[in-house]
Amino acid sequence: MIYDNYGRPLQSLRITVTHRCNFNCIYCHREGVCFTTIEMRPKEIYMISKIAVDFGVNKIKLTGGEPLIREDVTEIVKMLASIKGVKDLAMTTNASLLEEKASSLARAGLMRINVSLPSINNKVYSEITGSNTTPQKIIRGIKEARKNGIEPIKINMVILRGLNENEVNEMIKLAGKLKVILQLIELEPVGISYEKFRKLHVNLDKIENELKRKALKVTVRRNMQNRRKYVLPGNIEVEVVKPLENGSFCAACTRMRVTADGKLKPCLMRNDNLVDMLSKIREGALEDQLKEIFLEAAKRREPYWKKNATP
Repeated sequence: MIYDNYGRPLQSLRITVTHRCNFNCIYCHREGVCFTTIEMRPKEIYMISKIAVDFGVNKIKLTGGEPLIREDVTEIVKMLASIKGVKDLAMTTNASLLEEKASSLARAGLMRINVSLPSINNKVYSEITGSNTTPQKIIRGIKEARKNGIEPIKINMVILRGLNENEVNEMIKLAGKLKVILQLIELEPVGISYEKFRKLHVNLDKIENELKRKALKVTVRRNMQNRRKYVLPGNIEVEVVKPLENGSFCAACTRMRVTADGKLKPCLMRNDNLVDMLSKIREGALEDQLKEIFLEAAKRREPYWKKNATP
């Protein structure tokens, strides 16, 4: 296990497998990096992941863009699932293609998914995502995933002023019906203009207080930035995801990102300390050399938001 200078273990790898996306969501932070057309091949994703696991990483999440756009996404999942030591293999997806691919993903070894579903109103959904897909299509994908044994499943709902803030109760009911976990996410000022952030941002304190009032049980996820989970009547689980810009979030961070073009990204909030691994792989670097590169990136991990301080 690798620990940084702040005592934080590196346990999780978040891999952007593509920047391409069939949606154009108004809140997307694009994993904190600029668009690139370069993509890692499945074997290259495997090589980086295998080195990470050798150093103690046991959780891998595939993100985008939209991961399911890649025709070889099932191959990628299968290769990563074969790495001894991977205990959690997950994916974040808009689920527009999940209905068709859930079965093959499950067979390949995908363990769980996070599905972006900002609204169950067709018009609002289209306005937020910029797509012609319907919420009903996404819900069918969720059902297909559960049918094939991919679980737990989480619905990610970013709360947006004037758009979906009045749908929270409906989404809670849907989560209960689908037997999935609902994550209510507060909009972050990352990857969008300040003007757009001010227009769309909703502070979730009021919503969280209402959840607290209704909850049968409240737990705190210490390994997830002290995130609270509310268990509501009907055994419906709801989590509230607060903005990143706080010391508690950074203090509990155990992840490192890999960009679509194969750069190790020690911090979501920074692009000035990336370490290029893909170029070295394509130049034929030996495994020991690649491990040194990985260690160099791991050493660059530090909290962006430090308690009682600003970056």
